[in-house]
Amino acid sequence: MKPNIAPVVVAASILGGVACEIAAQDVVDGFVARSFKASNGDTMPYRLFVPDATARTKRLPLILYLHGGGGVGRDNQKQISGGNTAGTHTWTTTEAQRTHPAFVLAPQLADSGRSPRLNGWPDVAETVLEIVAAVSREFAIDADRMYVTGQSLGGYGTWEFIRKHPDVFAAAVPLCGGGDASRIGVARTLPIWAFHGGQDPVVPVAESREMVAALRRAGSPVKYTEYPDVGHDVWTRAYAEPGLAEWLFTQRRRR
Repeated sequence: MKPNIAPVVVAASILGGVACEIAAQDVVDGFVARSFKASNGDTMPYRLFVPDATARTKRLPLILYLHGGGGVGRDNQKQISGGNTAGTHTWTTTEAQRTHPAFVLAPQLADSGRSPRLNGWPDVAETVLEIVAAVSREFAIDADRMYVTGQSLGGYGTWEFIRKHPDVFAAAVPLCGGGDASRIGVARTLPIWAFHGGQDPVVPVAESREMVAALRRAGSPVKYTEYPDVGHDVWTRAYAEPGLAEWLFTQRRRR
C-alpha cells in the first residue's frame, strides 16, 4: 500500500529564537515532516502528528517516540514506518484520536558510527528536548501529560531519558531496552510500564528485568510485562496491550 503523501508548504518560523525549518514539507499518514536546528548547531529531522482542530481547543498530551535501529537515518521517513509503525501509528488511528487525542513526535537519529546502545539517543537527548520545548511553544501541549516511549535502540533511549530527566515526563513505556540499573532509582516515582520478549535474541530479557528489579528495590510501582513466547519484535504485542492507552493517558506529571 502506498503511503499517504501530500505536499504541504509552510513558511519557516522562529520558535523561541531557534529556527524550525518547515518549508516544502510532506505529510505521511498525518505525520508532518520537519527539521529542527538546535542551539548547539545540530540539525535533526522529525515527524509531528497534529490532532484535528476540534481536539486542539484544549491542551493535549504529547507522546515522544524514540525509534529502534531500523529508523536510523536522514530520510525523515524510516522512524514512522516499517518496524516503527506500531510505536507511532497506535496513537493516531481515528479511534485512538477520538478517545485520546494527542500529538505524536518522532525525531530521527542519524548514524553516529558508534555503539548505538551507548551513543545513540543519549547523545542527542538535549536536542530532542529542545524540539519538545519548541513544539510546546507552538501548540497547546499539556506540560503535565508528556509521555516517552521507544523500542530496542529507543528502549535504551527511553530508560536514559527518564534517568537524566525524571521530572520532564508524566510516564514512560520502554520496550526491549536496558540501561544503568544502578542509577535508575532516580525515576522511582515516575509511572513506568516496561515490556520485553522472553525469547529476545537481540536485547537479552535480563536487561529489562534488571531495570525493573532496581526500580522495585527503590520503591517504584513499575509495571512489567514479559511475553514468554515473543522475540525481539515485542512492539507488535506491547503497543496493542489491553489497557495500555488507558493507563498511559491517565498519568500526570507529579510536581
